[in-house]
Amino acid sequence: MFLLRRIRNLREDADLRQKDIADYLHCSQVTYSRYELGTREIPLEALGTLADFYGVSVDYLMGRTDEKTPYPRKKRA
Repeated sequence: MFLLRRIRNLREDADLRQKDIADYLHCSQVTYSRYELGTREIPLEALGTLADFYGVSVDYLMGRTDEKTPYPRKKRA
């Protein structure tokens, strides 16, 4: 339930429509609506894309932490 509530709250806080996020994820508005309703599972790739888009961690989206700040990325050698 955390995931569903958080992706909706983040979208609404950004004053975006479901269609806006659906376009960003390259899916239909109906599909994205089902993600928010919990009637369709969000693919891992889309979950990572949403986290990057909102500047939060996947753990935040999933309710595993209340810290929005994403983890620092490792530098490639």
